[in-house]
Amino acid sequence: MKLSTPRWWYVRERDRSSMPLTRALLTPISWIWAVVTARRIARAAPCDPGAPVICVGNITMGGTGKTPVAREILARLRRSGVEAHGLSRGYGGRLAGPVRVDPAQHTAADVGDEPLMMAQDAPIWVGRDRALGACAAVQAGAAAIVMDDGHQNPSLAKRLSLIVVDGETREGEWPFGDGAVFPAGPLREPLAAGLARADAVIVMLPEDLVAPDRELLALFGETPVLVARLKALAPPPPGPQVAFAGVGKPWKVERALKTAGCELADFVALPDHFAYDAATLARLAARAEDFGAGLVTTEKDWARLPPEWRARVTAWPVQAQFEDEAALDALLSRAMGQPL
Repeated sequence: MKLSTPRWWYVRERDRSSMPLTRALLTPISWIWAVVTARRIARAAPCDPGAPVICVGNITMGGTGKTPVAREILARLRRSGVEAHGLSRGYGGRLAGPVRVDPAQHTAADVGDEPLMMAQDAPIWVGRDRALGACAAVQAGAAAIVMDDGHQNPSLAKRLSLIVVDGETREGEWPFGDGAVFPAGPLREPLAAGLARADAVIVMLPEDLVAPDRELLALFGETPVLVARLKALAPPPPGPQVAFAGVGKPWKVERALKTAGCELADFVALPDHFAYDAATLARLAARAEDFGAGLVTTEKDWARLPPEWRARVTAWPVQAQFEDEAALDALLSRAMGQPL
């Protein structure tokens, strides 16, 4: 059973009188998690697959926008004439790989929702063993590998390591919570440890935030920071809508739809990578009928819908757009060893 992302993870100064038992139980586990992660990274012997590996990862457990960033980097490289392929673990898919994703043949249950979505634009490989997946991509002609997630995966030698950080800090939320490591907080590893292996940080902002939080930027020290915005490629569908999302931070989708002017009749938050079954879809359809509304969701959720439901639900596409494209191209050029 998949669980929803705890909203309290992202509160910077939680009420220490609340959830004392939960915190007491989870904190020792978080210490163990951090130690095991550090040892695994320190003891690894990374493999060179024969092409530059650009890793787009994060330090928190999800909901930062790394997949749109990976998708945009893939597109930029390919527009520049680089035969770039994507690589993913294929979370939620049954195939261990390595296998190249075929949208005409595979489903999200086979390869995961994010690889299926990204395979609309570029060659994408799924491999639970990331090194085998990268080698398969290179054998198939890849001149660069863009790895979606994997900052804590030491199996591949990385030419460029980028960390994507959620830049929204409003309504009492803070991207790193109070600095606790999973499962007591959202961090996959201590912030300092993750930053030490990063070549740059990408702060992801929604369209309506003017600038990143200065206090947040100060945490990154000398690490270069790029700002990107998650921009909608189309307006929300007209008329009342029932929206639903099974992503890392579903409340961000609700907020973005409202900001974009969607006439939101209702919003249904679901766990990340939620597998849509007939009963859930029937409930969503009934809810929309009650409001006389349409159904709208993210591209990632739309990829998990059964084919017969896709005509009944509107996918709302978004794209990562960088404020300083030249700075991004400079990082990619250095990684590739050639100007883009």
